[in-house]
Amino acid sequence: MKMMPIGIQTFRTIIEDDYLYIDKTEVARSLIENYRYVFLSRPRRFGKSLFLDTLKNIFEGNRELFRGLLIEEQWNWEVTYPVIKISFGGGSKVRCQETLRKKLFYILNDNQERLDITCVEKEDPNQCFAELLKKASQKYRQKVVILIDEYDKPILDNIENISAALEIRDGMREFYTNIKENDEYLRFAFLTGVSKFAKVSIFSGLNNLEDISLNPDYGNICGYTQLDLDTTFAPYLEGVDMEKVKVWYNGYNFLGDTVYNPFDILLFIKNHCVFKNYWFETGTPTFLIDLIKKSHYFIPRLNKLRVNESLLNSFDIQNLNLETILFQSGYLTIKRLIPSGTGIRYELGFPNKEVQISFNDAILQSMISVSEKELLHDELLDFIETGDVNKLEPIIRHLFASIAYNNYTNNQIDRYEGFYSSVLFAFFIGFGVNIIAEDVSNRGRIDLTLKACGKTFLLELKVTDGEPLEQIKTMKYYEKYSGERYLIGIVFDLKARNVSKFEWEMV
Repeated sequence: MKMMPIGIQTFRTIIEDDYLYIDKTEVARSLIENYRYVFLSRPRRFGKSLFLDTLKNIFEGNRELFRGLLIEEQWNWEVTYPVIKISFGGGSKVRCQETLRKKLFYILNDNQERLDITCVEKEDPNQCFAELLKKASQKYRQKVVILIDEYDKPILDNIENISAALEIRDGMREFYTNIKENDEYLRFAFLTGVSKFAKVSIFSGLNNLEDISLNPDYGNICGYTQLDLDTTFAPYLEGVDMEKVKVWYNGYNFLGDTVYNPFDILLFIKNHCVFKNYWFETGTPTFLIDLIKKSHYFIPRLNKLRVNESLLNSFDIQNLNLETILFQSGYLTIKRLIPSGTGIRYELGFPNKEVQISFNDAILQSMISVSEKELLHDELLDFIETGDVNKLEPIIRHLFASIAYNNYTNNQIDRYEGFYSSVLFAFFIGFGVNIIAEDVSNRGRIDLTLKACGKTFLLELKVTDGEPLEQIKTMKYYEKYSGERYLIGIVFDLKARNVSKFEWEMV
């Protein structure tokens, strides 16, 4: 069987060294024939770079690499185009205007060498870019193709330093403006990245880009479909519980088929089909976790978040929206479209079990030590295996006693029920427990419902005072469930920041 192309972003290497390849050439042909200036947003490790390099080889006319692929007989290989490829993925991070200038010249010099062109301009990369476009078109007597990978990385690398991010954004906006201003020399331009900045920022000088990120015709442009797993990957997945694979790794929705992140599947197969958080481990979202904590975000809301279309497309450095960042970076995805008289609305949620568990576990790890987390894990496993409700109170007490003091400084988050619900939700989800937040019944909503050992536990939380157990009984939240049901009322004390009352009954 063919080798897995883990981390390989060069199309020629995959084909010549006989790595497994999922044929994306038909969608590439459709894109080239129907668009001229294109933008695609996808999360990291989703195959954007490989697709871009595939386009490069198509335009360069390297037919020998496409033998047996869908595009081979559908493309005129006699016509070739000079390609300028720009990638911000590798090398040191850009931290200011000067390092951006050096980075741009390094990239432009590499293209000059590959195209056998020498530009006179040595001071201003923007003018050098314009000169390169004109000379490439004149030298090869053909219009130029521009392929830009990870266009936004220099900005995202500075997202915690707003002044630096704005400085770099302005510099890159001037650079990208060359694409529009040199339209007469261009055949095709394709930009990829994670974020979709508002057109008033980085793309204000490039307003002729067509965004296909949520175009259903290109929903499968990156990623693996279920059909890919059931056919091409079938020999590698013999004997594997495919429903479990789907729950763990499928679920990304860009309005085509739901797709898998390629990085997950390739590493899953390489590691003898062991279920782990392969994609999440490549970049723990420390910045996002900090943003959630600073904004006192109600974490359970991430499971069924409703947003409008403009929110998904409105990344703004000076007004960061948590939901937008979470969606564009791949921690949330579209779960369904919601009919609305005011335009398209979406329900967002975690794409799969890997992201849901890993993200909430990262939140928990930001609050408590690793050693305490492991102790809590052992205690929770004991509860899950036995379903003994008496073991739940000491676990919750241990959890809140373990939260570092600095999580409470300069805020009053511990005064709100949402804080305690968020911590418990992140705790249970992070360890893979089946839990529902704000569980809806015909009489109202219960704060948390969890399932363990064939039993249902309904938790109502209060801060300082109240009778949460009586509320559950009065409202009869439990009637939607059958079997053993445990009604649990918990009151938290402000001063102790922990449980002051824990009562339960079984119905």
